[in-house]
Amino acid sequence: MTAPTAAVRERALALPGGQLPAYLYDLAALRDHAARVRAALPERVELYYAAKANPEPEILAALSPYVDGYEVSSGGELAHVRETVPGRPLAFGGPGKTPAEITAALEAGTERFHVESVYELRMLADLAARTAPDTRIPVLLRFNLPLAADSLEGSSLAMGGRPSPFGLDPAEADEAVRLLTDGSCPQLEWRGVHAHLASGLDAPQLLDAAASIVTWSLALADRHGHPLAEVNVGGGMAVDYAGPDTRFDWAAYGAGLARLTDAHPGLLLRIEPGRALTAYCGWYATEVLDVKQSHGEEFAVVRGGTHHLRTPATKGHDQPCTVLPVAEPWPHPWPRSAARQERVTFTGQLCTPKDLLSRGVLAPGLRAGDRVAFGVAGAYAWNISHHDFLMHPRPTFHFLDGDTGSAARTEAS
Repeated sequence: MTAPTAAVRERALALPGGQLPAYLYDLAALRDHAARVRAALPERVELYYAAKANPEPEILAALSPYVDGYEVSSGGELAHVRETVPGRPLAFGGPGKTPAEITAALEAGTERFHVESVYELRMLADLAARTAPDTRIPVLLRFNLPLAADSLEGSSLAMGGRPSPFGLDPAEADEAVRLLTDGSCPQLEWRGVHAHLASGLDAPQLLDAAASIVTWSLALADRHGHPLAEVNVGGGMAVDYAGPDTRFDWAAYGAGLARLTDAHPGLLLRIEPGRALTAYCGWYATEVLDVKQSHGEEFAVVRGGTHHLRTPATKGHDQPCTVLPVAEPWPHPWPRSAARQERVTFTGQLCTPKDLLSRGVLAPGLRAGDRVAFGVAGAYAWNISHHDFLMHPRPTFHFLDGDTGSAARTEAS
């Protein structure tokens, strides 16, 4: 789904220039994808959406029928998701939780706490005793587990298997479990282990990691004579920006997780995809402002740039894109700039050579006034971008739905 859907293409061409750039989300496509992911997973695998990938209210609501809950990583995300999809289970993770955030999560009845350190465990125990003295708080201990070097070769972002600020060191495992099982933290209930170790892995790599996490977690629980109820193996499903038509194999992943749950009948597995659920339902549509020559190459300058769509700059990739030629006559008295070569590099309006959206795109005949839709923009795009640099106008947001029409707003929430 790299090329725009019919609904997205129609909206991208119909929008007046003053409403560009625009984020266009196809909610019908999102629901279809989420339904297929859910259908691929076995019964004892819960699907939580990592809200950090895209917390737009319309995205959260569209996913609600297909997910078992949401993973949040800050007090702000927790409050936002609680308000947007009230009553849905939440898991609160992430390093550096503050006492105020933990207290708010306790008061909100958060269903799972992913604890990142022994310090955080002791803080949670103290705050739980004061905030929710009559409630048992379910805890998953997050560990930075070792992985074989070749397990991380395909990873675009490693959070485990090497020194990092994420999770407990395995050397602290016995201390943390003792605190949860010897009566030191009576308000806390140890439910199991969380281990999100890397992103950008294919199905066989993620299945290998999941099997390693489960084996390690069961050994830890057995060592302490404690039953293990849950293991959260995280997300990290590959989204290939260089080959966007190559998709993560959800069927193979689901089949592998089924074998894993069959081998451990009393164990519940949980996964937390983010990017892999929403990336393909979003496009960043904009307008070509100028096409210019420079030292033998051609550049197309578009409205907006990487201050709206940060991923190509942070990951150093070329954002997949589709040129949408505009048929209307050129409305201005000055000559229209146009490409003389077959390939152009798309750049934004920022005063930095790093404002590159996509390089060497095949776009013969591209002209000022044509439109471009950058695909795979439904995750880690607007919400991680430095919006106010140079104070250009913010994009508009459009949520397209074949069943109910569409909604639009001028800024993200």
